[in-house]
Amino acid sequence: MKEEAKARKAQARAGIAPLSTTNRDQTVPGWELTVGIEIHAQLNTARKLFSAAAATAESNDAQEETEPNDSARVAFFDVALPGAQPIFQPATLVPALRAALALHCEVQPVSRFDRKHYFHWDQPAGYQITQYYEPLARGGYVELLPRDGIHGDAPVRVDIVQVQMEQDTAKTLAQPGDVHWLDFARVGMPLVEIITAPQLHHPATAAALVRKIQALLHAVDACTSGMEAGGLRADVNVSVRRLRQEDGTPIGPLGVRTEIKNLNSFRAVEDAIIAERNRQIAAIEAAAAAGHPDPASVIESETRGWTPPSGAGEGGQTHRLRGKEGAVDYRYMPDPDLGPVIIDEGLVRYLGLTLGVSPDEELDRLVDEYGLTAVDAAALMALDGGGRAQYYYDVVDAVEARLLQSGGGEDDVGARAFVANWVLHQLGKLTAEKASSIGDDSSGAAASLGMTPEGRCKVPVDALADILTFRYQGRITAGVAKDLLFAVFRGDVGGENVPSVEQAIEEAGLWFDEIAPDEYRALAEEALDGEAKTLKLFLSPKKYPQGKLQYLVGKLLRMGPEGRTDPQHAETAVRAAIEQWVEEKKKA
Repeated sequence: MKEEAKARKAQARAGIAPLSTTNRDQTVPGWELTVGIEIHAQLNTARKLFSAAAATAESNDAQEETEPNDSARVAFFDVALPGAQPIFQPATLVPALRAALALHCEVQPVSRFDRKHYFHWDQPAGYQITQYYEPLARGGYVELLPRDGIHGDAPVRVDIVQVQMEQDTAKTLAQPGDVHWLDFARVGMPLVEIITAPQLHHPATAAALVRKIQALLHAVDACTSGMEAGGLRADVNVSVRRLRQEDGTPIGPLGVRTEIKNLNSFRAVEDAIIAERNRQIAAIEAAAAAGHPDPASVIESETRGWTPPSGAGEGGQTHRLRGKEGAVDYRYMPDPDLGPVIIDEGLVRYLGLTLGVSPDEELDRLVDEYGLTAVDAAALMALDGGGRAQYYYDVVDAVEARLLQSGGGEDDVGARAFVANWVLHQLGKLTAEKASSIGDDSSGAAASLGMTPEGRCKVPVDALADILTFRYQGRITAGVAKDLLFAVFRGDVGGENVPSVEQAIEEAGLWFDEIAPDEYRALAEEALDGEAKTLKLFLSPKKYPQGKLQYLVGKLLRMGPEGRTDPQHAETAVRAAIEQWVEEKKKA
């Protein structure tokens, strides 16, 4: 650190501006960034890896909260009591194998457990049981597409070096006064560690990779929860090296890498890589300005932590935790208490056939068959652990059945996109805007949709399908549809012992009695009367005057009978009237 400080002073004296630590560009001219990632994901199992203690998933769900060091979740082996032996739980293999297959890895017929020695309060045995020499699987890959949020327009393939099973450590809870509490309920939780090759060169692409791996693990039911609930963490290895000015090729081997531990959000992955890249480049350039014979050597191989940006607007930064251990420091050795894991080829084949639809296949289906944009499709799949997507499919099926019964067509892509808009956006508004009046507690906290992984929530599928069918057919207005949706969410309509959606519309006289097309045409012509100055803007516009169009539409709506005009139909009528006016003027 002293050397870095001296180098920065020399750089300042030379008049060279250091790289800003807040630079969020994906690339830095003259430099190549290289990143490899290690992802730790908690497996979806009932028991821990080497004990019969319960492996309850950590989450924000109040139903899953347990007391720290709960005896049901801490076995003698977990806290390394003398004489306690590891007992491998075979059921943990199933989600681990699903994870390996989802990543296109080759499952090894024989794998073994090793001891990785290090001494820290979160590891009571003084070693962690992992797989170093003979891991569960090798040689996979993940294909990243532009729609995944990568940098650039070309697909990126990232190789998976290996997937290994290992046990988690205790959870450390920092307290005031340099005191730390330990919750041993997390010790021994079954994990898979996914190790990628150092093939990533842009921070956004690294974050996209973690996001996609999380989606893959969730799709095959391998992982308990995602980053947001603590079920997945990422360590990133970062290095930089110079590029030749002539052709942009790298100069020399990969630079010294540093590891940033325990990143727990996609934003943290991207931000931490950017901050560490900027720190390394600034240090190397400062050393070069100071005349250092080997500027790259000022970067030490070390383990660093991540401090997110502060509320004052300051950028986040990495900080040194300790020197980087190597394989020699860990003293890897085969675990003498555990035998080899021998995996039957038939089990692997069976699991491969039952993985289900991949996230990419589902997204393609939502785009191609359901008419959604890639952004909306990805959002739908990500919400509520996949429950929102299942809810959407169920509502679409129910709406299409109603449309078919009333003489509509099958596979109506317009109806499917229409339903998606409501399921994505209007349902979200229920909790964001409306629910403060029906909070779950006395504090007025916003009520939840209560969406389950099976696609069930406080708004029954049939009730929403009724609302959307009537709205899509133009039998109720958008405002009435939104009010009905809130009434269903509140429990006043569409449930047991309350009026159905159709009964509520009938009793309140909410059916939409829309004016006829010729009445729209007459109102549109009336709205254009006396608007010659405005209409001239439509004659030869460089940019279509959308604002003026909406002004004329609003004028029509005010002139029409209250509650009997539809904004979309009004806009269609006004556009037609404008086009006719423009055509007549051009002829004259």
